Amino acid sequence: MAKAKDKNKDADGEAKPKGGALKMILFALVLLGAGAGGAYGAFAAGLLGDTGEGKQDNAPKFVYKGEDDPYAPPSDGKDKDAGDFVHGEGGSEYRTAYYSFTEPFTSNLNNSAALIQLEIAASTHRDGRILQWLAQHELAVRSAILAELAMTEEEKLNSVDGKEELQERLTAAINRTLEEKEGFGGVNAVHFKAFLIQ
Repeated sequence: MAKAKDKNKDADGEAKPKGGALKMILFALVLLGAGAGGAYGAFAAGLLGDTGEGKQDNAPKFVYKGEDDPYAPPSDGKDKDAGDFVHGEGGSEYRTAYYSFTEPFTSNLNNSAALIQLEIAASTHRDGRILQWLAQHELAVRSAILAELAMTEEEKLNSVDGKEELQERLTAAINRTLEEKEGFGGVNAVHFKAFLIQ
C-alpha cells in the first residue's frame, strides 16, 4: 500500500496534481489547431503569403512599334486598300495611338470675356484599353478638361510656352479622371487639332 501512495507523490514527498500534464498537452494542441486554422484562413483570403506568384499585372502595357495590340479597337474598314503601315526607325520605340474627342471644347477663360474653342486628341503608347476608357468616360474627361480651360488666363495662351503648359495640364486632368474611373491613366500627351480664342 505504501507503493500506491508513493506513485502520487513526487521526489520531495508532495502530492502530484492528477491529470495536469494531460490537460496542458490537450490545451496546447487546441491552441495549435486554432492558430493553424486561422493562418490557413488568412492565407486563403490572400492576407498572408503574398509572394507575387499567380498575381498578374493587369495594367495597360506599352505596345512596341510593329507589335500587335491585343486590345486594338475594331477597324472601321476605311483603310483596307492602304497596305501595311511601316514605322520609322527613329523616335520612340513604342507605337503611338490617338483618341480624337468627338466634339470641340468651348469655355470661358479666367478673368476674361474671351472664349476658347479647342479640338483635341489624346495620345498613348499603351495598349487599346486606354482608348476604350477614353471613349467610355468621355463625359467625365470632358468635364475635367472644361474645368481646366475655365482656370486658364488668356494672356498665358499668347505664347508657345503657355500653350504647352495648357497641354500638360489637360494631360494631367485626363489621367486623373482615368485613374479615378479605371485605376490607371496612360495618356502621354494632348494635341491641339484646332485652337481659337475669340
